[in-house]
Amino acid sequence: MILTLLMYLVLGAVAGVVAGLFGIGGGLLIVPVLIFSFSAQGMSPDVLTHAAVATSLATIVVTSISSVRAHHKRGAVRWDLFKPISLGILLGAFLGVKIAGMMPGSILQMVFGVFALCVAAQMAFGLKPSAGDEPPAATMLGIGGTFIGSLSAVFGIGGGTLTVPFLTWKQVQMQQAVATSAACGLPIALMGAMTNVWEGWGNAQTDEWSLGYVYLPAFAGIVITSSLFAKFGARLAHSLPAPTLKRFFAVFLLCVGTYLIGKNLF
Repeated sequence: MILTLLMYLVLGAVAGVVAGLFGIGGGLLIVPVLIFSFSAQGMSPDVLTHAAVATSLATIVVTSISSVRAHHKRGAVRWDLFKPISLGILLGAFLGVKIAGMMPGSILQMVFGVFALCVAAQMAFGLKPSAGDEPPAATMLGIGGTFIGSLSAVFGIGGGTLTVPFLTWKQVQMQQAVATSAACGLPIALMGAMTNVWEGWGNAQTDEWSLGYVYLPAFAGIVITSSLFAKFGARLAHSLPAPTLKRFFAVFLLCVGTYLIGKNLF
């Protein structure tokens, strides 16, 4: 158990550095690595992917709090936008976990693989949406939040990859979009984690150290180190060439996406 916890402490550190470097949640790194590590530990293939997604969401609950506080102190969070979008997010995250629960583990891995390829293309080519013609309306924010929440809960991410482009498209300034996206990550993670605990409760195939689908040793290790190393990653981001780093991470996501799709398709 000590070696297992040490492994997840290292994973949390790496995820924190990645999040700090690229301004994205660590879920894009945590989920595929947990899939590989849970498989190596001998966790049932029927639940290991769901456990990876659930554990990632649970870690985001903790790590997003410090991020939200930091953005709030700078006055960058658009709380007027947060309320309508978060209502949609809560509904979407609940539905997303339910949708993921209906998928076999192999299908869920392929879906994540496709998403990883899409994010890889976005990072590699710097694709960004242009600003829309209309400011954000409450109804559209709620609908967008439902969509973002559902996809984020399926993929085990905090939603920044989706929320920032959506808010930018709705004419929100980039700094405010990033800050508001960080705030939106908390309801995504809370609802996603709690629903995954409920969905996995009593499942005989989960590990003995699990709370529902959330694997507690991985949760503890990642939470302990990820926030600390996110600050280190943020400092590195100011001294290293960001476009080159993003392309390297895009290659990593390309490999992950191709592997997850290929191993379950053939």
